[in-house]
Amino acid sequence: MDIGVLGPCRVTQAGISVVPTAIKPRKLLALLALHPDRVVSVAALIEELWGGHPPRSVQTTLQTYILQIRNMINAALAGSSQEGLPWGAKSVLVTKAGGYLLDTQGGMMDALEADRLAGAGHRFLEAGDHAAAAARFRQALALWRGPTLVDVQVGPLLEVEVMRLEECRMSILGQRIEADLNLGRHHEILGELAGLAVQYPTYERLQAQLMLALYRSGRRGSALETYHRLRTTLSRELGLDPSPGIQELQRAMLCDDPELEREAAGVGPLRMLRAG
Repeated sequence: MDIGVLGPCRVTQAGISVVPTAIKPRKLLALLALHPDRVVSVAALIEELWGGHPPRSVQTTLQTYILQIRNMINAALAGSSQEGLPWGAKSVLVTKAGGYLLDTQGGMMDALEADRLAGAGHRFLEAGDHAAAAARFRQALALWRGPTLVDVQVGPLLEVEVMRLEECRMSILGQRIEADLNLGRHHEILGELAGLAVQYPTYERLQAQLMLALYRSGRRGSALETYHRLRTTLSRELGLDPSPGIQELQRAMLCDDPELEREAAGVGPLRMLRAG
């Protein structure tokens, strides 16, 4: 079984989709898919599907949704080898004490693969191998096919997971841009950064990276304008000042600090912004 949550919900058995079209069964499968090979409690499933207002027939209704998904899995298994699956769909969507488990049988889950690639990229970045880091981060980002679970009507538990995965994507994106800046690719990524800065006007790490790319491209005035725009936006929308790291970056630009050109040596300004 292969699982994709980084975009529309995609769960395939023997290459055939087993994602229901109905809202609640799809939501149930999405929650199981986000925790592959792990038991998801009945209580968690009920909370996701109905919040604090489950129907009186909640257990029967939940079992009906499980049966619908199992029927789709059985249809996908028809005509394919069921070696290692002695109970058919019940060997894939498994009943456990207190809950259910989606057995991937060693299949791929995109969110876990993205996490693996990002971890490798981070290790390369810390070791100073910026080309390898940028490559791993790009591979991780390529696994996103759109907003996380974009076609699922999320409840309270899925909403938290969607927010977590979107934050992961932004973190990976920031690290990939950092690696590109370390490689001197400021000209190549300037357009991308300008678009991201408009899309995420209060995301300080991206704004700082845009500032640095502009500065290294000989556009010191535009870099300082980006800082002033960020300061105004943070004050107006959040009542905050820019973080100390980005303030230090602005001061360095005002005095043309040579450190601004030395990121590849591992001593440049982006070290102050990695928490963003």
